[in-house]
Amino acid sequence: MGLTSNKVLALAVVLAGLLFVGTVWYWPRLARRGWRPVSGRVALLFVTQLAVFVSVGVAANQAFGFYASWADLFGQESGQGVVTTHGAAQLVGGPLQVVGTREVAVPGGARPQTGGQIQKVGIVGRTTRIATPAYVYLPPEYFQPQYRSRTFPVSVVLTGYPGTAEALIKGLHYPQTAHELAKDGRMQPMILVMLRPTVAPPRDTECVDVPGGPKTETFFERDLPDAVMAHYRVGRKPGSWGIIGDSTGGYCALKLAVHHPEVYAAGAGLSPYYKAPIDPTTGDLFHGDKDLQNRADLWWCLKHLRAPDTSLLVSTSRVGESNYRATLKFMQLVQSRRPTRIASIILDGGGHNFNTWRREIPAALQWLSGRLSDR
Repeated sequence: MGLTSNKVLALAVVLAGLLFVGTVWYWPRLARRGWRPVSGRVALLFVTQLAVFVSVGVAANQAFGFYASWADLFGQESGQGVVTTHGAAQLVGGPLQVVGTREVAVPGGARPQTGGQIQKVGIVGRTTRIATPAYVYLPPEYFQPQYRSRTFPVSVVLTGYPGTAEALIKGLHYPQTAHELAKDGRMQPMILVMLRPTVAPPRDTECVDVPGGPKTETFFERDLPDAVMAHYRVGRKPGSWGIIGDSTGGYCALKLAVHHPEVYAAGAGLSPYYKAPIDPTTGDLFHGDKDLQNRADLWWCLKHLRAPDTSLLVSTSRVGESNYRATLKFMQLVQSRRPTRIASIILDGGGHNFNTWRREIPAALQWLSGRLSDR
C-alpha cells in the first residue's frame, strides 16, 4: 500500500484506536508497583502515542502532499532524477509522453468536452537531460470542435518543497478552480502544467543551474516549454506563458519571470521568499560562484540588473505569514524598477498552508489569465 493510499490512513487510524482502547482496558491490571507493571505502562503509552503520531502524520501528508511514496519519505527515491545519458528509444515520440489520463472532479467531468481532462505525463529535457513527471490540465474547450484550430495560454504550476504534483490536484484544486473560473467567464480557458520544482529529488535545487549538477533553471526556461509546445496546441509567442507556485514554487515562479521575461510574461508567488536558502536539503548550490549566487537573490537582481518587462504577483498575510514585512519591502523595490509591474494579495490572516493558498488561487489565476494571450 502506498504512502498516500486511503487504506494506509484507515489502517493507521484503526490501529491507533485499538491501542487506545487496549490501554484503557489493561491499565488497571498494570496499576501496581514493580518493574514489570511500570514497563508495561510505559510500553502501552509509548506505542499508543506513536500510533496516534503516525495517524496524524499520514493524514497531514494526505492533505498537504509532502511525500509521494515511502521511498520519498525515507530519502530512498530512485525512480526519478537527473538523466545523464539517453538512447534514441527513450525519446521516441518527443520529449513529452502521456502515460495516463483522469477526469476532473467537476460536474460532467467524465466527458473531456465538458469537464476537460488531466493527463499524467513524463517529460525528458532535451538540453538538461532532466526527467520528471507532471500533470497537464486541458480545459473543455481543448476538446470541442469549434476550438480545434485554437491555441491556448499556459500556466506552469509549481508546488513547494518537497511537495507532490498530485497535491496540486487533490489538495489545492487547481484544475477544478480553473474550470469553474473559465465556466463563469472570470478567466480565459488555460492549460495548466503542474509539477514540483524538485525535478532532481530528493535534492531541493531552488530552480538553480547547479554547477556540476542539475540545470534546473534551464529545464524550466527551455526544456519544459519546448516539450509542451511540441505536444499541445499552446501559444508560442512571448506573452502566452505564465508561472505560479507556492512557497519554494513561489520563489521559483518569481525568479523565472524576472530572469526570463521572454518566456514567462507573468509570475505569481504565493507565500514566496526572495532569496535561495542554503541548508541540508539544498546542499551547495553555487560552488563558490558569486555571480550565480547573486542571480538567485531577487533583491540583488532587481537592484543591479536591467528591470525585466514582466508582471509579478506576491501574496502574504498580515498575521500568520513570516514573509509579510519582506513582501512589503519587495513590492516597494519592484515599484521603483519600471517596466516591471507588481500586484499583491494580502490576507488579514492565514498561515503557510494549503487552506491559505486555496483562498488565493482563484484571484491569482484570474490575474494570470488577464496577462496572457493565446497566440
